Amino acid sequence: MAKCRQGGPSWQHSETVVSFDDEPLILVDAADRETGFLDKASVHAGPGQLHRAFSLFIFNPQGELLLQQRAPGKRLWPGYWSNSCCSHPRRGELQEEAVRRRLREELGLACPLRFLFKFQYQARFGGEGAEHELCWVYAGHCADEPVLNLTEVAALRYVAPAALDREMAEQPGQFTPWFRIEWERLRQAHAELFAA
Repeated sequence: MAKCRQGGPSWQHSETVVSFDDEPLILVDAADRETGFLDKASVHAGPGQLHRAFSLFIFNPQGELLLQQRAPGKRLWPGYWSNSCCSHPRRGELQEEAVRRRLREELGLACPLRFLFKFQYQARFGGEGAEHELCWVYAGHCADEPVLNLTEVAALRYVAPAALDREMAEQPGQFTPWFRIEWERLRQAHAELFAA
């Protein structure tokens, strides 16, 4: 049974703003070589410009994945379910620093993370803009209770892999496009992540 938790008296949460339209992101080419820097708002305008990003998959000791529902104020895919955490390294920030920072800011967690793979994708969200990312994917296990950052996350829930497979097959439109791509690859190539 998936557990869904939202902000409330029994749920620890914060409202710290951690994303800014003017933060400088790292533009890259298809080989992931830096080509320049641009503010986040401009990077996601129109069809989007290729930039470096990351996605994190956090599992609990039972092998369930922590899913997040994106906050309603997000410019792209608000209210959609997605992987545990995702964001971008900023200009001058190493990828490893960025993933630890964002995991702490968004979910209040600190845990060992393992790099799995990277891939490129592009997805439009109507007239609001697009993601065009060279995305690094990491995974880790954590027994600590997350702390919900309400500026980024509307809700969290743990779900067993088989249940998530069924939900994605039945209602794919409820999930972000990058998460669907990443989840398929994790299920095919990284079975070790799902062992309780």
